[in-house]
Amino acid sequence: MALTTRSKVVVQKKMSFWEQLYIPAILKGMGITFSHLFKRKVTIKYPEQKRVFSPIYRGLHVLKRDQEGAECCTACGLCAVACPAEAITMVAAERQPGEETLYREEKYAAKYDINMLRCIFCGLCEEACPKEAIYLTDRLLPANYTRAEFVWGKDRLLESCDSDKRIDVSVRHSYQKESSI
Repeated sequence: MALTTRSKVVVQKKMSFWEQLYIPAILKGMGITFSHLFKRKVTIKYPEQKRVFSPIYRGLHVLKRDQEGAECCTACGLCAVACPAEAITMVAAERQPGEETLYREEKYAAKYDINMLRCIFCGLCEEACPKEAIYLTDRLLPANYTRAEFVWGKDRLLESCDSDKRIDVSVRHSYQKESSI
């Protein structure tokens, strides 16, 4: 039993001799291919040439330190709650006596992991952080061969203590202020 009363007449037209040889189709395809030889190349030769990114590009994450070198993260968990991909996991701990130089507040993130395979680099974690402890840099995610290498802990996320290797967060903030005016 048919589902519809409409019928469609299919006509199988006989192919001409030239159509049976497929020469016009091959020549048309070769013409398209040769026309691309003379167009501008879109490929960037990566090691020699670097791609120019937008000032608001969001790349790899970094956990910021303050001027004294202490971690800025207070383990409030707002970044993990704001993450739509649920890529951030953290475990809070209390600061012990003698650790005042390591952590700014009484509470700190004992474990802070970001699964880079789940992360969509939206920047909501950066916006949710009240202490501006997490920042998305302009760096690219390096290639890895196993899934475990894409889960970044505090050992890979923390900013260097060297003042010359610090990440400048004012670049994106100044661009966003200019664009909102």
